[in-house]
Amino acid sequence: MNLTPLRVGFVPLLDMAPIVIAQEMGFAQAEGLKLDLRRAPSWSSLRDMLLWGQVEAAHMLAPLPVAMALGLGGAVARLDILQVMSINGDVIGVSQDLAQRLRNVGHEFGFSDARRARDDLGKAATGPLRIGVPFPFSTHVELVTYWLRDAAIAFELCTIPPPRMADALAAGEVDAFCVGEPWGSVAVELGAGTLLLPSRAIWAVAPEKVLAARHDWVSENPAQTGRLMRAVWRAAKWLCVPGNRLIASEILARPEFVNAPVEVLDRALRGEMVISPQGEFRHVPDMIRFFDGATSFPWRSQAAWFAVQLAARHGLHPGRSIEAAKAICRTDLYRQNLRAAGADLPGASEKLEGSLHHATAVASERGQMILAPDAFFDGQIFDSSRKPR
Repeated sequence: MNLTPLRVGFVPLLDMAPIVIAQEMGFAQAEGLKLDLRRAPSWSSLRDMLLWGQVEAAHMLAPLPVAMALGLGGAVARLDILQVMSINGDVIGVSQDLAQRLRNVGHEFGFSDARRARDDLGKAATGPLRIGVPFPFSTHVELVTYWLRDAAIAFELCTIPPPRMADALAAGEVDAFCVGEPWGSVAVELGAGTLLLPSRAIWAVAPEKVLAARHDWVSENPAQTGRLMRAVWRAAKWLCVPGNRLIASEILARPEFVNAPVEVLDRALRGEMVISPQGEFRHVPDMIRFFDGATSFPWRSQAAWFAVQLAARHGLHPGRSIEAAKAICRTDLYRQNLRAAGADLPGASEKLEGSLHHATAVASERGQMILAPDAFFDGQIFDSSRKPR
């Protein structure tokens, strides 16, 4: 079979798994594609690779295409969100010095209570906190600022590429971080930090990475777009099988991909987190998710939530920001390209974010869609259909 080459960019993280598995386990080949996976050292580099045509598609921070749709970050082209690649998968960690101060005020590192962790962090902080994040337009930034917005904690965000985060903490460049796995666990392995929270403790289904492509390329290459989407969707389905996790970890651990210890990647996939150099263990259901619970559907309401947060910080009109964010979520292409692959499709393209506290069946084409709990730590419910003034 003659395979069509397709360049796809990535930053080395656990949540790049669907594109790696699509290539390594044959899902891309089954669609007539050969994925040329190109590693970028940082999110700014990957953004530029995508914008200037060095790759056709990319593993991308979920809020970044939204920010560009709002005209932020020097946008020069529209990026479309084709599907969500992962939800959750980030961790908040602190230096060993800050961890000890947290223990001194009685924090028990339960690894689930975001409100308690925030309040105790305020008691333990002796000055402004330097918090490392991978990029200014990222789920990490949105979750950290949302989590701390009502707290009496002064902080500044410092941009550090994910693979450098553990070293930055060890060197004292930051006091804390929010980063995608495995780099939080690597900080623990190095003895540099202790994990405080998983990102799902702040928002239980926070979209982390998306499959993104330039709008003009998508419009000009509908067949390749569909083939790529199906390959990535089938890879995500394969990843949700528990027996495949170790194989996935061994593939991802290779130097050309994440280049991290197999056991660290495997633990994160299983949600079995070692949170401190002392070996404290916490089990985290849905630590990272690639497929179940309509994970891959590009909900317009999730993009709208990011848009509202960005608009508030950058002085933009919230209503126009919501509309711009919804427009880049290609629910039309998701339905068109994945229906025949067997995807169950929701009856709506938006939902109330934060309203589910238990698994809930919703209307869908096949009648088999169960949405996972999606609560925010503070009980907020976000309705993207209500137009802010």
